[in-house]
Amino acid sequence: MRSLPTGLTAMFLLALAAGAAHAQEDGLLPVEQAFRLEAKTAGAGKLALHWDIAPDYYLYRSRIKAKTTQAGLTLGTLELPAGEKKQDEFLGEVEVYHHAIDATLPYTLADAAAKSVTVSLTVQGCHETDPKICYPPHPTTVTLDLAAAATVATNTGPGAGLPPNPLAGNGGGVLASGGGLQLGADAGAVDSAPLPPEQAFVFEAIAQSPTAILARWTMPKNYYLYRDRSKVTLAGGDGITLGAPQWPAGVDHTDEHFGTVQVYYDQVELPIGLLRDRGDAQTVKLHAEYQGCLENGICYPVMQKDVSVDLPAATAEQLAAAKAAFIAAPAESIAAEAAPATAADAAGQERPPAPGSQPSLTGILGALLFALLGGLVLNLMPCVLPVLSLKVLGLAQSGESAAKARRHALVYTAGVLVTFAAVGLAVIGLRAAGQALGWGFQLQQPVFVAVLVYVLFAIGLSLSGVYNIGAGLAGVGQGLSNRSGAAGDFFTGVLAVVVASPCTAPFMGSALAYAFSASSFVALLVFLALGLGLALPFLLVGFVPALAARLPRPGAWMETLKQFLAFPMYLTAVWLAWVLGNQRGIDAIAWVLIGATVLALGLWWWERHRYQGHPVQRVIAVVVILAALLPIARIARLEAPAAHAATSAGVPYSAERLASLRAEGRSVFVDVGADWCVTCKVNEKAVLDTDAFRDLLRRSNAVLMTADWTNVDPAITAFLQDYNAVGVPLYVVFRAGEAGRGHALPTVLTQAIVEQALAPH
Repeated sequence: MRSLPTGLTAMFLLALAAGAAHAQEDGLLPVEQAFRLEAKTAGAGKLALHWDIAPDYYLYRSRIKAKTTQAGLTLGTLELPAGEKKQDEFLGEVEVYHHAIDATLPYTLADAAAKSVTVSLTVQGCHETDPKICYPPHPTTVTLDLAAAATVATNTGPGAGLPPNPLAGNGGGVLASGGGLQLGADAGAVDSAPLPPEQAFVFEAIAQSPTAILARWTMPKNYYLYRDRSKVTLAGGDGITLGAPQWPAGVDHTDEHFGTVQVYYDQVELPIGLLRDRGDAQTVKLHAEYQGCLENGICYPVMQKDVSVDLPAATAEQLAAAKAAFIAAPAESIAAEAAPATAADAAGQERPPAPGSQPSLTGILGALLFALLGGLVLNLMPCVLPVLSLKVLGLAQSGESAAKARRHALVYTAGVLVTFAAVGLAVIGLRAAGQALGWGFQLQQPVFVAVLVYVLFAIGLSLSGVYNIGAGLAGVGQGLSNRSGAAGDFFTGVLAVVVASPCTAPFMGSALAYAFSASSFVALLVFLALGLGLALPFLLVGFVPALAARLPRPGAWMETLKQFLAFPMYLTAVWLAWVLGNQRGIDAIAWVLIGATVLALGLWWWERHRYQGHPVQRVIAVVVILAALLPIARIARLEAPAAHAATSAGVPYSAERLASLRAEGRSVFVDVGADWCVTCKVNEKAVLDTDAFRDLLRRSNAVLMTADWTNVDPAITAFLQDYNAVGVPLYVVFRAGEAGRGHALPTVLTQAIVEQALAPH
């Protein structure tokens, strides 16, 4: 029988969230009543077992197990009758029992004078009508007095009192994944019974200070708690407000349906700040809801527990400090007009719709306009300029005729739009699958960065004349008229989009945030509008004769320009190699340089034997080019280096450290960036890494906090999502003495902007 895939746990969790609260209202029986056990002796060395199964319930034959921990007692093979054949959606063909079962269990005793036998009997079954649920494995400990031949069925096992796991069925069979089946284990065996929830997940809370509470979950080995399925709310307390919980970093757990989520093993402590109206000692009541699983075992239903915490008296100074540092907990549902400020608000841009809402026509048109403007401005960003140098050559070539100018513009635009659509669909699809990704996410992958180094280096070699790619420009004049260049134009459009991803231009942030919260169709329109804005200058040149007439005529000067423009390509490749080194260390730089050298050798050898020489020579060239991929495979196996030490100018980002600095009455300037983000580097050079900005921090009693998103970091990703940012850079200012959320700044900074942001209000 097939074992259940681990990812089916996600389906179980989804149904639990919807059904756990009202399971008993739907008339589900406790497990002991659904499968009632009676046991008695049936002669020497044999036990008789009988289960009464309630109507609309059934038991799995393969999930009925017997074991004992009694010294000297050896159990034989449990003798069960044949069951009814059933085709289970996930388990395949199984046997089940309805109504009742009679079984026998042979045993032997080493001590003939033993007075009793103790056996643990575990069963698992389901409710087959709405609500369709499967229970976790339920153990019952049976102790039989041999002298009195008594029938005793005492439910003292670990499963006693464990509530059923509701699973929403849809149409056909029962979704057995939620019934506590041993996920990833042998479907025919249960290694050990799960602990009851109060032992598997011990929840408690204490007062850390008069204005802070520490909640704590403690789990035995192999049990883990889901972060996004656990929360603490205030159930009672006069004049007290709970702040945002400061979850520590957890362990990434990849689920087939949820994607990568955060879980905690062993123990997790959750600091929660308090906002108090008065300082007298009082008691607050907390309500915790949480969910977790046994590794390779069952997932528990949503558990709930109320605890009381005695708060000591607080001084006026403590209350004031708590108010200054207080960060409000995010509301579970907020009306659009009451939603907190976002990066779009700070830039004076239209707020994207709330997820799941229906965007208005005005909102869609506004998002498309911002996207068009953002794509247009993207042409001026430094990350795009090296690739646009290729387009300069194409425009110069098109100066021969208006028809060629239009063709170049249209093919280049097609490359841009196709690539923007592909990137948009990839981001939308991955986000729908639970991956927290944003604009420029691909540059967090070292393999992609290494491949991009190769591509830009190869383009530079072509421009330098080491080999010819596409139409080439060496033969201007008569030869030029005989070459189409369409493939080169399309590829230039593709490359322009790829290298544009390190940059976030003005207007782009709100447009992309809108795209990520709108329907897939609207999101795709936004990405296409971005592409149209990027290609718009070249479309205008191609279709406006007055502009095309100003282009210089083709000539021999183009070969010199072509060779000169190779050097921006080389410099861009060097920059990307530096990014790769920050992601995977100095060894990654060495490997990518080795690979680029091998690639250059292969391309040079290919060009030497492209038109002349034996075909074996071209085969050798292809083998050498393919060998250049081996260093990339090596880079993929490198581990990320240790985190960079904090510089004297800033401290590394963490939610706990941010709360601590705010509690101290400090203003905090949070800089979320990445080594591959060109806009970030331009802002650093122009504003953040200047004496004027450092002097501003001193005068404002402010702290610079840096969040490095060069590599994937769930904590920083969560911060970006909290401010509706779809990429970096993101700048957020938390002013001293102001509670609540920080103020997001535009993506392109000036000294005046940061002066105003840190000025007292």
